[in-house]
Formats: sequence, C-alpha cells, structure tokens
Amino acid sequence: MAVWLVILIVVSVALIVWLLASLYTRRKDIRKVAYMMDAMEDGELNFRFQETNRFNRTLNRIRTIFEKQRQAHEQDSWTKLIRVLTHEIMNTVSPIASLSDAMAKSVDENGHSELDIKAGLETISDSSKNLIGFVQTYRQLSGVAKPIRKALDLRELMDGVIALNSEFATSCGAVCSYRPEEEDLMIYADEGQISQIFINLIKNALQAGAKHIDISAGMGRDDEVIIRVANDGEPIPASAQEQIFIPFYTTKKEGSGIGLSISRQIMRNHNGSIELERSDKGGTVFQLIFR
Repeated sequence: MAVWLVILIVVSVALIVWLLASLYTRRKDIRKVAYMMDAMEDGELNFRFQETNRFNRTLNRIRTIFEKQRQAHEQDSWTKLIRVLTHEIMNTVSPIASLSDAMAKSVDENGHSELDIKAGLETISDSSKNLIGFVQTYRQLSGVAKPIRKALDLRELMDGVIALNSEFATSCGAVCSYRPEEEDLMIYADEGQISQIFINLIKNALQAGAKHIDISAGMGRDDEVIIRVANDGEPIPASAQEQIFIPFYTTKKEGSGIGLSISRQIMRNHNGSIELERSDKGGTVFQLIFR
C-alpha cells in the first residue's frame, strides 16, 4: 500500500475522531448550559461545574456574577423593607410612649392628674389597634396562598374584573376596556389571585385620577401571554417608581401599601412577573407576563 494512502487514512481517522469528540463535547456543553439556565430560572445557584476546562470555568464565573448580584439585590430589598417597617412601627409606638410617660408624670400622690386620663387611654388604645392592624397586614403579605391553577379564558376573566369595578369607575367618570391583540387567549392561573391583581391595578389608576384604563393582551416571542394595563392618571413620581413594590410603601394618603407587593408575590408564584413599564406624562403602564 502506498505511503500517501496510509497517511490519508490516518489523517481521515484522526479527523473523524476529532469531529466525534467535538460533537460529544458540544452536546455535553449544551446540556450544561440548559441545566444552568433552568437552575438560575428557579433561583437555585448552588451548583458548580468542575473546572477542568475553560468552558466550565466560564460557566462558573457567570454563576458567581449572578450570585453576587442576587445577594446585593436581596440585601438592598431587606434594607428597604426594614427601613419601612421601622418607620411605621416608630410612628405608632412613639406617641404611645410619650403619652404614657406624660400621664404617669401628671398623676400626683393622691392619684389626681391635670390630664384627661380617659382621653389619653383612648388614644393609646387607638394607636395600639393601629399597630395590631399593621402587624396583621404584614401577616397577610407573608401568607399568600399557593395558587390553585386552572385554564382561564382571558376575555371572560377581564369582563368579570371590569364588571366588578364598573360602579367605582362610573362614579369617577372613567372608562375601563379590554382589547386583545388576538382572540381565545388563555392563561393557566389561580382565578381569584389573578383577578385581585387587576382589581388592585384598576383601583390604583382610578385613585390617581385616570379617565381611561386600557387593558391589552397578546402573545410574546416565547409563547408567553403579555398583558399591559395602561391608564392616563397622574404619573407615579420618578423618585417612587423603584419603591412601589416594596411592602408598606405607598404614595397615597390612605392604603396599606401592600397591594403591589402582594401582586408581585402572586405573579412569582405563577412563574410570571409584573413590572412598571413606564409612568410619565404619556401615561402609566404595568406589564404582566404569564409563562
């Protein structure tokens, strides 16, 4: 056999082995990326690949970056939550302590006081009840039930939500409408919980002076259902837009400040999301994604 033929055979075999090895390695790498994406989507970052090659080291570095970002975000969220909790509790407890101290100092040896003891005790009682109500609200926030999902026709769901808010909307001189980009849109969700989200968004819009509330829905690139709730009410102040999903944060004189926080928690329990898309002179738009 000619030498050139032997060389050709050896080179061909080597190329085939190299191609097979490359394909095998590529398939393994694709599986690693898919595993990493699934884990990160579920919020699980406690994996680590053996750093036997550059590709594994790159994946581990990406994981580390996401872990640091998540820790920083969680720390920031906890800091903001503690700040709000401290503010609310101190606003309630401080008057109680101050009034109690003043009442105690005003009582003489014979048990008489220049202050109206009854009125003072009533004030303390009211403040205590407010604090209890605040704690119960926090329990409500931390106790969102696990969703009981079923297939929901989006038009029927929206018609029901709009009907529930029709009286309030009419009294405010506002109109609420639903406009799907395509018919027969469905979501797999807990009807009661999802209805509560839209009821809260509509109520917030009406309280902001909106005259038109437009709900639209369509399909995204990855077959997710995207719903937008737009209104022409007073925009959310720029300084508050990053805070509105923090528990107990509110820009209104009345309200507990947990509506949007609960809405976000409900959407996360549905593997979805809710975000403020924009809020300016052109209107306020919230976007909900159901995957």
